[in-house]
Amino acid sequence: MALQGRSPSARTRTERRNALLAGYRPLPGVRDELIGPDGQVRAHWEPFLSEWCAFSPDELNQRFGLADRHVNDTGVSYRVHGDQDEHDPAGGERAWPLSHVPLVIPGSEWETIAAGVAQRAQLLSTLLDDIYGPGEMIANGLLPASVVTGSPDYLRPLHGAPGGGALQLYAADLGRGPDGRWWILGDRTQAPSGTGYALENRLALSRAFPDMFRTMNIERLATFFQGFRAGLVARSKRVEPRICLLTPGPLNESYFEQTYLARYLGFLLVEGGDLVMREGRVHVRTIAGLKRADVIWRRIDGDFADPLELNARSALGVAGLVQAVRKGSVHIANGLGSGVVEARALMGFLPALGEKLLGEKMILPNVATWWCGQPRERAAVLNRFDEMSIAPAFRSAGGGLDGGPVVVADLPAAERDALRQRVEARGMDYVGQEVVRLSTTPVFQNGRLQPRPMTLRVFAAATPDGWKVMPGGFCRISDEPDARAVSMRSGVRSSDVWVTSDAPVEQVSLLPTPDRIPIRRITGTLPSRAADNLFWLGRYLERTEATLRLVRALLGRLIDADVTNPARPETVRRLANLLVAWGAAPSGKGSGTRIRGASATGKVSSALAQATAALYDAGEYGSARANIGEARRTASVIRERLSIDAWRLFGDLQRQLTLEAGAKSSEGEVYEVADRALKTLAAFSGLSQENMVRGPGWRFLDIGRRIERGIATCRFARHFAEASAPSDGLDALLDLTDSQITYRSRYMIGASLQPVLDLVMLDPYNPRSVAFQIDRLDTEIRDLPSVTEDGMLEAPRRLILKLAAECRTSEASRLDRASILLFEQLLMGVSSAIADRYFLQNSGPEGSRLTGIA
Repeated sequence: MALQGRSPSARTRTERRNALLAGYRPLPGVRDELIGPDGQVRAHWEPFLSEWCAFSPDELNQRFGLADRHVNDTGVSYRVHGDQDEHDPAGGERAWPLSHVPLVIPGSEWETIAAGVAQRAQLLSTLLDDIYGPGEMIANGLLPASVVTGSPDYLRPLHGAPGGGALQLYAADLGRGPDGRWWILGDRTQAPSGTGYALENRLALSRAFPDMFRTMNIERLATFFQGFRAGLVARSKRVEPRICLLTPGPLNESYFEQTYLARYLGFLLVEGGDLVMREGRVHVRTIAGLKRADVIWRRIDGDFADPLELNARSALGVAGLVQAVRKGSVHIANGLGSGVVEARALMGFLPALGEKLLGEKMILPNVATWWCGQPRERAAVLNRFDEMSIAPAFRSAGGGLDGGPVVVADLPAAERDALRQRVEARGMDYVGQEVVRLSTTPVFQNGRLQPRPMTLRVFAAATPDGWKVMPGGFCRISDEPDARAVSMRSGVRSSDVWVTSDAPVEQVSLLPTPDRIPIRRITGTLPSRAADNLFWLGRYLERTEATLRLVRALLGRLIDADVTNPARPETVRRLANLLVAWGAAPSGKGSGTRIRGASATGKVSSALAQATAALYDAGEYGSARANIGEARRTASVIRERLSIDAWRLFGDLQRQLTLEAGAKSSEGEVYEVADRALKTLAAFSGLSQENMVRGPGWRFLDIGRRIERGIATCRFARHFAEASAPSDGLDALLDLTDSQITYRSRYMIGASLQPVLDLVMLDPYNPRSVAFQIDRLDTEIRDLPSVTEDGMLEAPRRLILKLAAECRTSEASRLDRASILLFEQLLMGVSSAIADRYFLQNSGPEGSRLTGIA
């Protein structure tokens, strides 16, 4: 659908331009990216402004909506620890704060930035090789030993290890001073974040303004990722290496980015528990046994990578990883010890180190920094204390600064004096830096452009052809007009960076050329953790569906109060009691609901309250909302394996199952919500059945659903298919198993016990029956990989064959509560056997075998 009509007249464009720039006042004493010192729009911003003026305010808002919907639909988010709420006690997950105005930089200026960032990356890489190697810079007096050994990121066990400090990805935080020069504010070498967010910023704005990328010749980002991936492949000793992205887990601030990059680059997303050392090599725990990991791109801090030789408290790493690095059997990017050159204490020594190691002066200077561990520098800082910014010299250095710089002039007198005393007493923990007044870039606010301070993060990757700098990056913009430090916290936005070219830009893709594409029909390795989460995702979704069907069946009978049916109150009571037994609703007086009469009003209200709680109450562990919350949490751990459409459905379900505070609903309204939620779940089932490749991941998702559906059907049958069951109870059972139409088409009589039991328990042609679930489980478990070579059946296969034989030889006339309970228990036994075999690799003799190491 076109969002833009015919081209506006020159007069209309001028009016829109004036409206956008009305009240735009660059801040005094700083450089503005949009407006030059002559008060005119800078030349490289003119094409952008001209394109924007082609849109009316309504059209602009529509374009912004496209970008925002992309962010919401794809779930782009980040976490801020300490920002907790009742629904997310482990840390607040926030939607990515996208600014709709990019930072525009001309190609000629970008060449200087790219050259400076590549030069700095090379310097830090060379310095890391020296620090973990010969140590000549310390021996020659160019670098104090305490700057290195005093850093918590210097890892002594890596000294002398090949690649102990290898730098594969580098990020520099840049700011522009009032004179127009770019300055490096900080280095990121530990585990730089932001490449994925930069890519998402680009995708969101390209969704909103696709034509502008062509008309303005914006440089593409794919070449950077192409080079980065090639660099990792080149580090491996195998032609087709297995590259893993090691994540701290879903509670990490940038977990979305990690899952996104793993999917985009085709890497295997793993946590520390997914990896294990065997015979001096790192292996991934998979459903098919242990598979060798060749390259690990880590997103955890280096000292957390090995609890055996580094931080013994770490639960994120792999015991023995340092030994594998020493042997050269795995390449870690970045090297475990690379964080040592992030220290602010090092910044004051880098200009001299650059001339010594590279024979060059630095193209991009860093902000003037004095390490207070040296007497002369400490005295210089104290002499100009009120003019300085004081920051920790090292990560986790403490000193009461919480890891961030403070502007001394902004502190109250008492805090200023206390900080001065700490610097005097223990200067090595602090650096003094000049206060940088950041340049400003435009943001769109209240219908017009406004200047706001910003910093720029630029990335460089080591490739087989040398350092390659991303032609862009991401810009962080403060909402405070006088911000002197910007980080991704509350009140900060992120924007795309557009590097313009004078010539048309070549279209680049990460896909290989057609003549080099190896044909492959198997998705690849499935880690045990991913299989575990897919299995439980299926179970949580099926539990949600069972609860919703119970709620709908209960409310349907409250709404249609058939006063001529004496069995109706008993059916309602059983439905309500089943919700309570499942933990979906609280128990309450009057659960034996009566339908007629004034005296029954309270009991009907009690049943409605239980149905409402079963739908909305996150505090009830068996409620639909609690189960879909668990499903979404489980899905977030395997986010790289789910489509955008699937993720969007989780958001839809959570919104449907959220009741506003103080709101009250009638039986009909709650019924409608349950009905809509069931339709949304049906959409997810359709996606999984029609869109997912029939690989191991799909099998575990399907196995989880089949087991849970079979268990739920058994429980429904035990409650409603007794020997003396009334017709109304059997009707409820047919409703709960979605089998009414099938039953009515087969039998011309009302619900009768044996035909109903056969249909919901033993009929292999009914997709809701227990027999159907068992048949599917038999097929799926048969196709799962085996790690045994002795020809013996593994436990899951033995159990499902036993269950299938029991089911196929059963007769409806002989089914009773005990035999139905046996089916239920056998299904739970199959679930436990699958968990023991595929999810707990080392829990038993079969899981400990190393058959299939590759």
